[in-house]
Amino acid sequence: MTAMESMLLKGVTEAVLIFLTLAILFAFIRLVIGPDPADRIVALDLISVLIVAYLGALSIYTGERAFLDVAIAYALIAFLGTVALARFRERLAKKSRNDETHGEG
Repeated sequence: MTAMESMLLKGVTEAVLIFLTLAILFAFIRLVIGPDPADRIVALDLISVLIVAYLGALSIYTGERAFLDVAIAYALIAFLGTVALARFRERLAKKSRNDETHGEG
């Protein structure tokens, strides 16, 4: 890789890291303000995806392949966490529907 290509790659990855940081910040704002628990779960999942992308861009920027290993491990854990939260939310919704139907009679 030539020096010009290397400088271009560094500049582009710096811009990508900045944009990903901003996207994580905006998703965190959505996580805080909600308004729904479902919105919060989606925002948390988006933050996880953005962090994986950030780690991939950071790997390119620094030249360290270890960040890719961390990104893969984090993606697996984040996926399991999102599924667990969604199932928990679904169980709460079913329970509240059952409580409403049994309370009417």
